[in-house]
Amino acid sequence: MSRRERRLAEAERQTASTADKGHGRLEKRTLTSTTSLSSGKVPYVDWPHLGQCFKLVRERTLNGKTTTETVFGITSLNRERADAARLLKLVRAHWSVEALFHVRDVTFGEDACRARTGAAPAVLSALRNAAITLLDQHHVVNKAARLRRHAAHPDEALALIRASG
Repeated sequence: MSRRERRLAEAERQTASTADKGHGRLEKRTLTSTTSLSSGKVPYVDWPHLGQCFKLVRERTLNGKTTTETVFGITSLNRERADAARLLKLVRAHWSVEALFHVRDVTFGEDACRARTGAAPAVLSALRNAAITLLDQHHVVNKAARLRRHAAHPDEALALIRASG
């Protein structure tokens, strides 16, 4: 590869990294993005609206054991709208949304709910949102355990509601 080709490749590629420590683990994320497949006079990939492709490597160290996960992604965001650092933040934000859906689906049994007609689905969704918000405001980490506790002790649940009002 010539020096010119190497410079072009480096210009098309960006890397960003983050490291977080907490809950007894160290997590490092490295995202490398490229526009080489979607830019130029004749793009390598004929995919409408492809802005960038990226590779995300997640390294997690817990109790001295390190695991590595590599995922690949595509986005319609071009380099001007999202450099590698912004893509890394967006991917991280996406997973926080996924975590919320996991709480709704698993802890609150939303997928198993059979309310499908009238106002019932919207009302139940609003009640689930209120419950999640209430637990978040009180910094509850294990929502499932707290829900079980409140089911056994409804007076504590009512006290939590009153304290928030």
